[in-house]
Amino acid sequence: MQISVTEAKGQLTELVRRAEAGDEVILTRHGHPAVRLVPVKPVVDAKSRKALLDAVRASAAAKATAGPSAARSQDFLYGDDGLPG
Repeated sequence: MQISVTEAKGQLTELVRRAEAGDEVILTRHGHPAVRLVPVKPVVDAKSRKALLDAVRASAAAKATAGPSAARSQDFLYGDDGLPG
């Protein structure tokens, strides 16, 4: 759809809605195309966000090292009888 800038002033809300819905909206000046209204794409779409999170998780998993169990980490403080040694 092409519409003059002068006409668009009174219809801006509707033109924005149409552009967001995927319609091509071109504003003309003196009969020549001047501006195209297009919707703004999200900075990070859901698919890219998921891929980024998966990459971070994989990186963290690769860096994790097995160590002693935290449940037994202070056993050295106690003797075989269970008393502080």
